[in-house]
Amino acid sequence: MQVEVEKSGKVYTVIINRPEVKNAVDYETSRQLAEAFRAFEADDTAFAAVLWGAHGTFCAGADLKALASDPMQEALRLNEDMVKDGPLGPTRMLLSKPVIAAISGYCVAGGLELAIWCDLRVAEDDAVLGIFERRFGVPLIDGGTQRLPRLIGMSRALDMILTGRPVGAREAYEMGLVNRVVDKGKAREAAEELADQLCEFPQTCMRNDRKALYRGIGRPFDAGLELEYRLGIETLESGESVSGAGRFTQGEGKHGSF
Repeated sequence: MQVEVEKSGKVYTVIINRPEVKNAVDYETSRQLAEAFRAFEADDTAFAAVLWGAHGTFCAGADLKALASDPMQEALRLNEDMVKDGPLGPTRMLLSKPVIAAISGYCVAGGLELAIWCDLRVAEDDAVLGIFERRFGVPLIDGGTQRLPRLIGMSRALDMILTGRPVGAREAYEMGLVNRVVDKGKAREAAEELADQLCEFPQTCMRNDRKALYRGIGRPFDAGLELEYRLGIETLESGESVSGAGRFTQGEGKHGSF
């Protein structure tokens, strides 16, 4: 299996395991990634996921050797039907639950597109991110042109997209491309700890707030506020807020403690 899944409690970890090609993604790997995240979405006992590349590399992007050797098979991943999977698998999905990228080594080309599909990114301090496919005429086709500027702004996104230059973990943190920087070898552990924290929050509220952000960001401001209100009312009607207010009045969580 090119993609493996390990589950611990409410955390679902998806692992790319193709060390011989630095976890590059071919057609079969993309299919397995998509299936893994569909299974996560359908699993009511899994509240958050982590995406990690085994053997010290997150993902080197699309497998260009596979593309060169069997272009018709690889082309099966390319389609204009947005209902279908993206070329790298899950990149056209909007899940209802959060996913955290655990980045070690190289996170480049389509690997970067997989990472920015995730909600949050935890990177090891020697990680390298970049759009390395710039050198080979391979386009961003898994959401990179749309997600990257939303994360870091148009100017910084253009710098990365036009030049293809490598960006280290510290610079990526400063520009908002990654959310946490950890010691070498600690990305998966730190990402799973963060996922555990997300699992402990009231889930209807967290997921609806997340949904309001994703569904509202491209709408006119008033329409975004209306969406936020409707989802907020749904959360209030779930009883989570009343329950949380009761716990607060009993002393839980005061002074900002989590």
